[in-house]
Amino acid sequence: MNVRSNLSILLESDTNELEALEFCVDDGTTPGYFGVNVAKVMEIIRMQPLSCTVMTNKAIAGTISLRGKIIPVIDLAKVLGRHPDKAPERIIILEFNRTTVGFMVNSASRIHRLSWSQIETPPPIVADLYVIALVKMENRIVLLLDFERILVEFCGTAAMKPVPPPLSPSTRVEDRKILLVDDSSFIRSSITALLRNSGFLVEEALNGEDAWERIQGKLTEGTFDIDIIITDVEMPRMDGLHLTTLIKKEPRLAGVPVFIFSSLASEVHNRKWKSIGADGIITKPDLPRLVQILAEALTTPRRTS
Repeated sequence: MNVRSNLSILLESDTNELEALEFCVDDGTTPGYFGVNVAKVMEIIRMQPLSCTVMTNKAIAGTISLRGKIIPVIDLAKVLGRHPDKAPERIIILEFNRTTVGFMVNSASRIHRLSWSQIETPPPIVADLYVIALVKMENRIVLLLDFERILVEFCGTAAMKPVPPPLSPSTRVEDRKILLVDDSSFIRSSITALLRNSGFLVEEALNGEDAWERIQGKLTEGTFDIDIIITDVEMPRMDGLHLTTLIKKEPRLAGVPVFIFSSLASEVHNRKWKSIGADGIITKPDLPRLVQILAEALTTPRRTS
């Protein structure tokens, strides 16, 4: 089942919406309801035999061959600490951060079209369990999972591990402030460590709504001190595309570069995102280049309130 046929308007424009695939990972006979942005989903296939592989992590169940490509498959029940009575029936194939990986689930039920304003940030005790957002349905709560974090921790990819930047004068930027907007604490901490190690000051916002409130407060008080804004796309309450549009419509923010930092970027998305005002698009495996890109963007004198 291919699920990407009607996504272009959601991914490429300022709708503040997403489509989420709902799936189940049971605990015993009790279904657990989870979700993932359809933008990451390549397809859903029936469970099939897995090839054994030498892996130190038991959550990696094996590999499959899909159209000539070898894909690792992760047992999501083991990641989440659940113990289903029934064997998984589906594999969800995800593609993000230039990586393709499969996740075994009990079932995949439906696709929901949602506004990011409907999506809530979970309490910290839930967020620690790979949950970055939740959606309240009529009779259940659907938890959106942090698949970037899962991929790093269970597949050993270096895609989001901090990379020590060069500390030469050409790349080290002292006392310039970055507003970093991302709902994943894991990603924020990785990027923040990288930027601070290069001399940047970093202020963090949990989502687009939080960032916009911070920006408006600084403008009202005459204390605006942000030199560059880096924003994720997928976030509860307000996504990064809507935040970018609001920033670019505010005359007092003229000249403040906005970079979209996402695992979803493609050439098509890059062109459209730049058309709404983004000054640059960086994919999450590009961390080694991040400091250089930001240093090059800071060619103008420091902004003053």
